[in-house]
Amino acid sequence: MKRFLTLPLLACVSASIAGCAVGPHDLDAHASLPPMAPAPVIAPATGPAQTVSATVAPEWWHAFGNAQLDALVAEALAHNNDVGVAEASLRQAREQARATRGSLLFPQGGLNYNVQRTRVSNALSPAVADQNQQLYTLHTAQVSVSYDVDAFGGNRAQVRSAVARAEVERHQLDAARMTVAANLVTALIERASLAEQVAAAQTAVKVNRDILSALQQRQRLGAVGASDVATQQAALATAEGALPPLVRAEAAQRTVIATLIGRPAGSDLPPLPELSQLTLPTELPAIVPSELVHRRPDVLAAAAQLQGAGADVGAAIAARLPSIQLSANAGGSAQNFGDMFKSGNPFWALLGGITQPLFHANALRHQQKAAEAALDGAKAQYRQAVLQAFGNVADSLTGLSTDAQALDAAQRASNAAGQALTFARRQLALGDVGTLQLLNATATDAQARSQLIQAKAARMTDTVALFQAAGGPVTGS
Repeated sequence: MKRFLTLPLLACVSASIAGCAVGPHDLDAHASLPPMAPAPVIAPATGPAQTVSATVAPEWWHAFGNAQLDALVAEALAHNNDVGVAEASLRQAREQARATRGSLLFPQGGLNYNVQRTRVSNALSPAVADQNQQLYTLHTAQVSVSYDVDAFGGNRAQVRSAVARAEVERHQLDAARMTVAANLVTALIERASLAEQVAAAQTAVKVNRDILSALQQRQRLGAVGASDVATQQAALATAEGALPPLVRAEAAQRTVIATLIGRPAGSDLPPLPELSQLTLPTELPAIVPSELVHRRPDVLAAAAQLQGAGADVGAAIAARLPSIQLSANAGGSAQNFGDMFKSGNPFWALLGGITQPLFHANALRHQQKAAEAALDGAKAQYRQAVLQAFGNVADSLTGLSTDAQALDAAQRASNAAGQALTFARRQLALGDVGTLQLLNATATDAQARSQLIQAKAARMTDTVALFQAAGGPVTGS
């Protein structure tokens, strides 16, 4: 149902209700935040202590002090396909927001030109008709401008929603970059750890072979029996069997690294850092609740989603209220192109209208309720994102504390096991040790070496997890 009013009246109406935007306002996503648990003291007896005092640097991986790692992260940020997808999605959302703003907030204008060649019917011609007068050409050119008066803020709400979607994509790009950087650094640490475990397993194989050779020599002298030699042969086979899974796992990490830096699996990789070449960061990011929610990309994306959902509610409410349209056009029409704007040929028109939706089978009301339900969901999603962020930080800090304790224990165990194996091999040379005791010492030393390597790697990977949990923009490509 539409009624047309005079332009002065429409101007008065639109001016009086301009700015009466409907819908929820001031959705403060950070109104209430849970308390942050105190940071634990990470000061192991073995290895460097870690203090929670630093701010999160955009290129936090530099804290590991390895140029090879830095170069690989830069390559990943430049060529990773997940980052490329996120960048394209951001460009798409930004262009869509610009298009929405241009189409809804500004007048729309167009230029039209028509040329028409017409022959008049003989029935409509004079009794004595001139054949040349039955044919004529009509040229028409006009400019038209239209504008929807955003009286209740529905158009502005749609623009805010589009801008919020672009913000979501921007924060998702930050999340993708952070995830790629963290996953790559973790994969590099895991690969270095597996490479050291492979080396330790190879050492264990060599030790078992040396022991087997010594036992076989003693068997020839009659000092030990065949059962002792067979037992050591079984131990050697067990040590050799532990090697292939580690080699396979190390190769799998190489594939992960290749994929993250945008290269095919199996392709040649740049030099990869060894575990001993990586420095454990000693200064960890300080986590303040009010800063965390402004740094975590997932929390910021949820906050932007919340703002967009609020804007959608405003747009749905405005769709149920009157809308005002203004339009104008001007031009000229003549049989000759050059005469269109001569005296008597120009024309113009001004039009104003107001529309009030009446009968839509409650569709608009249900659309509003759907938007309100989406807003409730966005609020819950934001709360969950905040809780998840705080949980990630707490888990990372706890992990670092327990990692330090585990590293202390692993270092003591490795030292003791190495000494026990050294004593056992000396006693074997003197013929003063049993086969079972020697086997136990060998197995314990191999296990302790592997656990020490894993403990060192775990402390580094949990440090990466804390940097990731702390959030923040990532640069370096």
